[in-house]
Amino acid sequence: MSSALGETTGAYENKFELTIVLLCAMAGTLMQALDTTIANVALPYMQGSLQASRDQITWVLTSYIVAAAIMTAPVGWIAARFGRKNFAILSLAGFTVASMLCGMAQNLDQIVFFRLAQGVFGAALAPLSQSIMLDLYPAEKRGQVMAIWGMGVMVGPILGPTLGGYLTDHYSWRWVFYVNVPFGIAAVTGIWFYLRDTVRDSALRFDWSGFAVVAIGLGALQLMLDRGQSKDWFSSGEIIGEAVLAGLGLYLFAVHMWTTPKPFIPKPLFKDVNFVSSLVLMFLIGVVVLASSALLPPYLQNLAGYSVTDTGLLMAPRGVGTMFAMMLVGRLANRVDASLLLAFGTGMILLSLWDMAHWTPSVSAWTLVSTTFVQGIGLGFVFIPANLVGFATLPAPLRTDASALLNLIRNIGSAIGVSVTTSLLANSIQTAHANIAGHVSLFNRMLGQNGQSLIWNPQIPFGLQNLNGVIERNADVIAYANDFLFMFFTCIPVLIVIVLMRPPPKAAAESVAEFVE
Repeated sequence: MSSALGETTGAYENKFELTIVLLCAMAGTLMQALDTTIANVALPYMQGSLQASRDQITWVLTSYIVAAAIMTAPVGWIAARFGRKNFAILSLAGFTVASMLCGMAQNLDQIVFFRLAQGVFGAALAPLSQSIMLDLYPAEKRGQVMAIWGMGVMVGPILGPTLGGYLTDHYSWRWVFYVNVPFGIAAVTGIWFYLRDTVRDSALRFDWSGFAVVAIGLGALQLMLDRGQSKDWFSSGEIIGEAVLAGLGLYLFAVHMWTTPKPFIPKPLFKDVNFVSSLVLMFLIGVVVLASSALLPPYLQNLAGYSVTDTGLLMAPRGVGTMFAMMLVGRLANRVDASLLLAFGTGMILLSLWDMAHWTPSVSAWTLVSTTFVQGIGLGFVFIPANLVGFATLPAPLRTDASALLNLIRNIGSAIGVSVTTSLLANSIQTAHANIAGHVSLFNRMLGQNGQSLIWNPQIPFGLQNLNGVIERNADVIAYANDFLFMFFTCIPVLIVIVLMRPPPKAAAESVAEFVE
């Protein structure tokens, strides 16, 4: 496979062809990343149009996430067995058609089925594009290339709600899906004509047992995380059953992988310290990116009183910060030690989360913009070096498998981050409400002047409700602060992981450069 890939990358002497392949690979990544969050803001409109309940319409999100999580694992094997070009064309074409069908759906069953198909075909887009771009450029340019690829992966989920809200408000929720069609057609055309194929290994046999148990484990885990909050977690028999299936499936997969001669996720991946460290970093990045994206809009709208449009604009600086950082890191990657870049990025993330943990609803727009911008810079400074160091010491034939696993771990981190922070938010609101209410009485000096009138004054018929509203608002502020503080402490272990990462030896870098040339 190494020689095959070498022939593939060596064929790009024409810069025009190289640019077309790069743009098409990026288009696939951006579409897949956008569709992770772009449909979120359109759910209320889809609920009315498709005559679905609030619980049922969440399957539009769940079906996509579950299918993408399951199908990310075998991406490396499929690319090696059937050729990367064929797999890329099939994935792009299938994702484009599924997007069009999602926009045309007339009922809940149809859109859930088409979202499943969208997740199945879209799962390979990010891993394939990453491995293609790594093979297109020599080692000294890989930092800049990963910066371009990282923009699609990181900025897509951040800007997804803003773009989804604009399309829904000005056109229809169906355009949330239709927007993929022209870009998908262009990407398929470019890949069809310009991407060089890899040699297919027809002798490869698929590890059906390993795939079955990991599919069961990941599918059950995603369902448990997505539906846990609405089902009151382990008080529900459904959630308990999904937790048992998730634990059993992942345990059996781990045992199977270490005991079978040829699992579909290669064992050497887990023997590389740098790659394993990158897995940990990708997991934590996934937690911060989507969890903070899920927390900020309701905080800004419900507590700070911003409109939907203003909320989208206030969240945009984080994406701008990420893009700026990735362009800068792409130029610094070959000049500055990766551990220093990682430490700086982690420090920026920790600083922003610590500041967010002290926000109140009266926080100024400038503070919102500056803090989210700093967080975006931190994410960019962590994402690119983590990818570069993780791939630096891996043999070339393992890149597609490694890329698939990194994307899978990041998606799992995102799902766990959203579920844990959402559950923590709900529990913190209840706890804070009870604690505050316990101190509300006529004997509390703070309420001595107007507390009695708030409750008993007949001129204020809703006095008790007003007082309860004040308590709820303060409980919400405390709960959001707890969530941001939780993410702050979650990111601290990144500093330990950075210490464990080792700079790639020069021999490895030279071999990679020779391989690409």
